[in-house]
Amino acid sequence: MSVTPRTFHLIAPSGYCQNQAAAQLAVRRLQEQGHQVTNLQTIARRSQRFAGSDEQRLQDLDLRQVEADIVLTVRGGYGATRLLPGFDAAALAARLRERPLAICGHSDFTVIQMALLKAGGQTFSGPMLAGNFGAEVVSDFTLDHFWRALTSPEFTLEWPTAPQDVDVSGTVWGGNLAMLTSLIGTPWLPEIDGGILVIEDINEHPFRVERMLLQLAQHGVLARQKAIVTGSFTGVKLSEYDNGYDFDSVWTLIRELTGLPVVTGLEFGHHWNTVTLPLGAHGQLRVAGDVARLTLSGHAVLREHS
Repeated sequence: MSVTPRTFHLIAPSGYCQNQAAAQLAVRRLQEQGHQVTNLQTIARRSQRFAGSDEQRLQDLDLRQVEADIVLTVRGGYGATRLLPGFDAAALAARLRERPLAICGHSDFTVIQMALLKAGGQTFSGPMLAGNFGAEVVSDFTLDHFWRALTSPEFTLEWPTAPQDVDVSGTVWGGNLAMLTSLIGTPWLPEIDGGILVIEDINEHPFRVERMLLQLAQHGVLARQKAIVTGSFTGVKLSEYDNGYDFDSVWTLIRELTGLPVVTGLEFGHHWNTVTLPLGAHGQLRVAGDVARLTLSGHAVLREHS
């Protein structure tokens, strides 16, 4: 697809980017496509395992005066949780409502996205610089869905899934399951009523995923949702000990426990192919036969340059 040149502003609120070559490759690719990339010093910045000190990484999140089209996280890892007490989500959310920025990332960045969502700010859960734009071979699927989400006031995702009767609408939210669960009992977990919760994770065995979903259920989060959509759960190997216990077993239990539809199979998360989701957008979720369709609308999109 033809893409208008944009300005990407990099932030690194989490872990140090070990794959420096991938990040630099991503920057070169973006520049070769006519885009501008700013705040490049975040790529090499390091303090212990983090992409800079807490103060430096917190400064990355002060985007009130940043003039760019897209804010892109360098990578995930760990570290954003440390920043939450000093993060002025309300101020940034107010700026986003006044002058939208397409802030995109996933994984550890989910906690920042949830704090913003609770304050009324929308972001995009999608690709990051090193892992996606800097992949050895970039996924056309990922790029197409990224630009579609950022430029289309309404768009529809379609994917194969297990047959069930689903026709619901609500606020689309979620992201990395471990990070969502880590916010229980904190001031930064949004209270979404009638939502469509989309989840993904990496290196989490089915029993850990089940345990986290049970925690969300026991905290009352799932009772307020209309549906759960499961994305990619990668990096896991089952063993003989599991004896048939797998992710399908988890989804079956959660359906039985909550009465919610659990719509599986969305390519979303820690995977070469990933869609981009506007968190806080309105979603219409339907399953007809073995095909799921999620139509998203009501999110801010990139403005056309004059």
